Amino acid sequence: MVANNIEEIIKKHIDKTLNKTNFSSLGTLYKGKVRDNYIRDDIRIIIATDRLSSFDRVITTIPFKGQMLNQISAFWFEKTKDIVKNHIIAVPDPNVAVVYQCETIPIEIIMRAYITGTMWRNYLAGNPTSGIMPPNGLKKNQKFDDFLITPSTKAESGHDIYLSKEEIIKNKTVDKDIYEQMEEAAIKLFEFGQNFCKKQGLIMVDTKYEFGLKDGELLVIDEIHTQDSSRFWMLDSYEEKFKKGEEPEILDKEIFRAWLMKTYPDIFPNIRLDQEIPPILEDIKIELAKRYMKSFEKITGLEFKAEVSDIKDRIETNLKKANYL
Repeated sequence: MVANNIEEIIKKHIDKTLNKTNFSSLGTLYKGKVRDNYIRDDIRIIIATDRLSSFDRVITTIPFKGQMLNQISAFWFEKTKDIVKNHIIAVPDPNVAVVYQCETIPIEIIMRAYITGTMWRNYLAGNPTSGIMPPNGLKKNQKFDDFLITPSTKAESGHDIYLSKEEIIKNKTVDKDIYEQMEEAAIKLFEFGQNFCKKQGLIMVDTKYEFGLKDGELLVIDEIHTQDSSRFWMLDSYEEKFKKGEEPEILDKEIFRAWLMKTYPDIFPNIRLDQEIPPILEDIKIELAKRYMKSFEKITGLEFKAEVSDIKDRIETNLKKANYL
């Protein structure tokens, strides 16, 4: 796509974003931060909306976000299905994934290769993350000698809580054997993702994985290696920018987090659950959509198909074609 053309399409779509769905005949609705889940018997139909979550709050909607995240997640699930099994059954629409209904494990595994984001903020404050305190003298965005694993609770609402492996096992939050399977799976997936991204000119900085059990078998669920669950930096400019003390070229929602903290320092990052969301400028929405598209195309090698249309109508049509409605 030509850059100017992309921006015009995004602008036209700003008022057409998918904020919520209500397909009552699809199944029992469970609404997550960014996904609407319809549960029917042993399957779950997940509709990725354009809602954007940051600092554990839904902040706004971003044009084409749901489509991009669902499609890139499907891309990664297909690439990694022989490494670790996942919950995908079908993708009947760009915004929809049909998956196996699993028993969700209440712990997320977060893999980190660089010190940035929450871990950097904790480090500056002298606080460990999941019981881990990196060595003194690190600079922001510096690469670790080896990646770190920082598990956290999977909060349905409110802030996630970072826990150490020892705490998780001691408190029996997750069975020791299952937890170790999760760590092993996360390491394999992260190593694959990092190597794949490097070939595409990107750094996969960190990512989170969620897991579930189906008939006692561990599956990767929710999403994988998306711009919401991962950080991506441009590889070719990272070293030079790091040496100069500059921020890397970011292709994920970290630029949005940074914008929130700069624009509303009295509100973010510690926004309360009952606090009103402040106005979000159109410019940052457009910029984030453009960066999501760039990372989508860098990772997949495919052009992102951005079309201004009624997303709900398209989803309904495709679900009927696939006999889910």
